[in-house]
Amino acid sequence: MKLAMIYSYLKQDLDHIEKALNKTIRSKHPVLREASSQLLQAGGKRLRPVFVLLAAKFGDYQITRVEKVAVSLELIHMASLVHDDVIDEAQLRRGEPTVKARWDNRIAMYTGDYIFARSLEYLSALEKPKAHRILSETMVELCIGEMEQIRDKYHLEQNVRNYLRRIKRKTALLISSSCSLGAIASDVPAHYEKALNRYGYYIGMSYQIIDDILDFTSTEKQLGKPAGSDLMQGNLTLPVFYAMENPDFKEELNRLFAVPEDISHEDIRPFIDMIKNSDVIERSYALSDMYLDKAYKSLEELPDIKAKQTLKDIAKYIGKRKS
Repeated sequence: MKLAMIYSYLKQDLDHIEKALNKTIRSKHPVLREASSQLLQAGGKRLRPVFVLLAAKFGDYQITRVEKVAVSLELIHMASLVHDDVIDEAQLRRGEPTVKARWDNRIAMYTGDYIFARSLEYLSALEKPKAHRILSETMVELCIGEMEQIRDKYHLEQNVRNYLRRIKRKTALLISSSCSLGAIASDVPAHYEKALNRYGYYIGMSYQIIDDILDFTSTEKQLGKPAGSDLMQGNLTLPVFYAMENPDFKEELNRLFAVPEDISHEDIRPFIDMIKNSDVIERSYALSDMYLDKAYKSLEELPDIKAKQTLKDIAKYIGKRKS
């Protein structure tokens, strides 16, 4: 089953949000307009709006209010992708040229900043001070996560704790905020909102870990970029940390990272093979499953409505996804 089938009953509201996204990123400046539109048209799972809608179902669900949150959070996610591609010098995203590849780094950074600004502007119509505080705190943490990624590139003296803190800031917090803000927009009781927030955090951690596994186990066609791209860009992920417990692997990687500008995809291939031919992938999935189990437990506190089952089904899908 495709992910979108799990929440197909939300299609009308998601279409409404998609139209709002298109309208929101329009700019009078032709380059900003074109760059923003390219990013939006590249698609994506729109998971953050989905989590907003599902969390809102536990309260007074009104699409006109919930839409403000869903659009704002998806814009923040889009802006962070533009900045990520600059940091990683990425040429492809979802199989298409990135904004930085089509234009340059300056255009990409201004595009990301523009989308961030539009996000804050759009949410201003929601008169919920707590929602604005959570969004601001999330953006601060997201930026810190981006800075940490820059700092830690090609740096082997890190550990799994560094990695988990980084993916919390770069991925999990935005998903947990999606759940919280959807709940707040619909006046969901505070104890339900906390449970939804925890669910979002654990799902976000699992989702990113599996993303990092797939970077080694999936094909270029499935990923929309070459396999091993994270490692080539100096980003150490969970499979690499586990693999570095082998001194020989770490020593070879240290040699490779000595001249990072000369690293090619062919240089990365032996490391991909070493990771795939060890227990590293299995161990990484085990940690992802631990977070998924915590996500399921968080849902036990919520009433048995359709949205709760959908959140369970999404967690199940995430644990088995291949792209």
